[in-house]
Formats: sequence, C-alpha cells, structure tokens
Amino acid sequence: MVAERSLRKQRKRKRKKRLFLAIIFLFFITSLSYVGYEYMMGKQESQSKVSGDDGSDDSLSEMSSKYKDEFKGVDNNDGKTNVLVLGVDQRDDETPRSDTIMIAQYDEEGQRAKVVSLMRDLYVSIPGHGYNKLNAAFAFGGPELMRQTIKENFGIDVEYYSIIDFDGFTHIVDTLAPSGVEVDIEKDMQYKASDTNINLKQGTQTLNGEELLGYARFRSDSRGDFARVERQQKVITLLKEELVSFNGVMKAPRLLGTLQPYVDTNVGSGKFLDLGKEVLFNGVDNIETFSLPTEDNVWNARMPYPVGLVLQHDEQQSAEEVQEFLK
Repeated sequence: MVAERSLRKQRKRKRKKRLFLAIIFLFFITSLSYVGYEYMMGKQESQSKVSGDDGSDDSLSEMSSKYKDEFKGVDNNDGKTNVLVLGVDQRDDETPRSDTIMIAQYDEEGQRAKVVSLMRDLYVSIPGHGYNKLNAAFAFGGPELMRQTIKENFGIDVEYYSIIDFDGFTHIVDTLAPSGVEVDIEKDMQYKASDTNINLKQGTQTLNGEELLGYARFRSDSRGDFARVERQQKVITLLKEELVSFNGVMKAPRLLGTLQPYVDTNVGSGKFLDLGKEVLFNGVDNIETFSLPTEDNVWNARMPYPVGLVLQHDEQQSAEEVQEFLK
C-alpha cells in the first residue's frame, strides 16, 4: 500500500514536471514568434516608406553599412564601447551634411552611458585637408575621416559608427512613441525654409517624430548651436526613458526592424543586441552628457572662404576636457 502511494506521487510529480516544461516551451515559442513578427513588421513598414514597395524584400538581413570596409575603428577590449553617432541630412544626390556629431560611450563594467556632443562648426585639423569645420570631415571622407579627425584633435578613438538619416529619425520616434513624446519646450520656436517648418509653442507639449526633430534641430536664437546641442541631449534622455519603459521594451523588436533602412552602421547585429540588452536590463538611470567646446573655451572667428565663421578654441584644453569626461 505504501509503495503504491509512493508510485502515485512519483507519477504526479512527473506529470507536473512535463506540464511545466510544456508551458515554458510554449512561452518560448510564443515569445520568439512575437519578436520575429514585430521585427519583420517594423522592417517592412520602414522599407515601404523608403522604397515605396510593400517591404517584402528580405535582402536586408542586417543593418546595411556603406562605409564598413573603409572604417578602421578597432575594439580595444577595455570594456567600454565608443560609437561615433552622426545625424545626416541627405538631399537627393548631394553630399550628405552631418549636422549632429556625437560620441556615445557605454561602460559595461560600470553600467554607465555617456554622450559627448561635438559642435559642427568646431575649428579642427582634418588629416590631409588642413584646418576646417569639424563637419567638413564627413563631407571629405565619411565616418573614417571623422574618426581620424576626432583622434588627432582630441585623443579619442571610436570603435564603431552609426549614421542616422533625419528622415528616419521621425519614423523611429513614431514607432517608439506613437502617442508622441512629452517635452517641456523652453521658448516659442519658429523657423521656415524650403525643406523645414518649425512652429512650436512654449510649455509642455506632446510632439510627434517630425516635431521632435524640429525641436532638436532648431538653432535660430542667440545661443545658436549651444542651445541646439542641449536640446539634442535632452531628446536623447527622453527617448531613453521611452525605450526602457514597459511599452518601449515590448516595441524593441519592431524598433530594430524599423532602424534598418535608415541607419548605416558597422555595429553588427550581435553587438547591437548585446548593447541593447545591457542598456535595457541593467538599469542605466542617467545618461551623462558633455558638450565641446565648452562655453568658457570658445570664441567666434572668421576664416577665409570657403570656411567662413567657425568656433575657435584652445585645442589642448578641449582634448583634456573630453578625455577627462570619457576617462
């Protein structure tokens, strides 16, 4: 009788174990299906906006990389990942202009994220081209020449690059936050040109992707690029908060698919997912920010045509400041 009761208990435990394993397997399959579906939907939607087709072409298995072969950044395995982030305005067949230049650093051991914003009119030495505005390095030689320029002037070597088209930025924001992003706008902002129409009112507003891009790019005030860089850093923080929210985590697969047509990067899918996982699940509370040049180390100067008005600075001080910030 005792042996029979023990046998029944063993059978019951086995049934519970099989049921538990079946539930785990079902959850895994469901999660995998959800991730795959969301990824493909984001990818197809983005491709249809770029090419005008239905996005069914699966030729982009990874984010494309136009400059990958010529970029010479090397991971030095110090536990810190430095990514050159460039926001570009591509117009037809013109040479793309880099209006946003940043170094994004993630420290895996310290679980810290930092962003350095480099102003585009900063007067620097560009290898092989003499002195010019920093953003001219991208026009002359793409991200590799920008990498060389940053290393020569500031002693910082970036390992990867990501180039984000401004048209794609609006779609990425609308995918991440379809109801908009709440922003405290510090002043009325109006600016109109052939390809730009910014009209924002002071106060707390909920902005869609196009409006948020206008907020980040506006510089038609007395502080010019200094204020614009501050707003760009503010936008990065707001988007980070959206990304690490529950809704943001759920949208991560679709967002990854959305990025593909709009981002040119040499960050491989494996590295990209590792970094995303670290940022999402290891709790980066704050993104530390720094701008170069600093307001106590800059003055306007006018250089001969075609360079024009630049931001001049003490080069050694600038290099020391950015190295100290990034350690």
